[in-house]
Amino acid sequence: MTELKLLALDKDDLDVVSAHMQDAVFKLADVSWSATEKMFSLAANRFDWEAATGKRKGFERHRAALVFKRALAVRSTGIDRNRKEDVLSLLAVRFVQKGEGPEGTVELVLSGDATIALDVECIEVALADIGGAWETASRPRHP
Repeated sequence: MTELKLLALDKDDLDVVSAHMQDAVFKLADVSWSATEKMFSLAANRFDWEAATGKRKGFERHRAALVFKRALAVRSTGIDRNRKEDVLSLLAVRFVQKGEGPEGTVELVLSGDATIALDVECIEVALADIGGAWETASRPRHP
């Protein structure tokens, strides 16, 4: 499969990014925030849901970078930021608009009732595979 490269500039685009990042896993050590550059990024192992359709075994994960530009602030709940090696599982990426303009909050919804919230000037998100794919025997399951 070719490497995934997506750009999100509105809520509908962000929904597509969210679908591709559902069940991605990452460590806090792979998260970066630069207030001066207004950029938040994370490197994750995303589950390839597109390739998993109809398969019973032999699933794939890809190393991917998820970058949020024009991020003004970052906060989190349900995460111990001192535990950099804990594995977090991303369930969804949502946008909550603030007022009539393009600004709002991007929420990274994580398992275990944890959330990373980014206050953004507007939606400007890039998702790209940055490494090869590898096989995994397990497929994420949700109740």
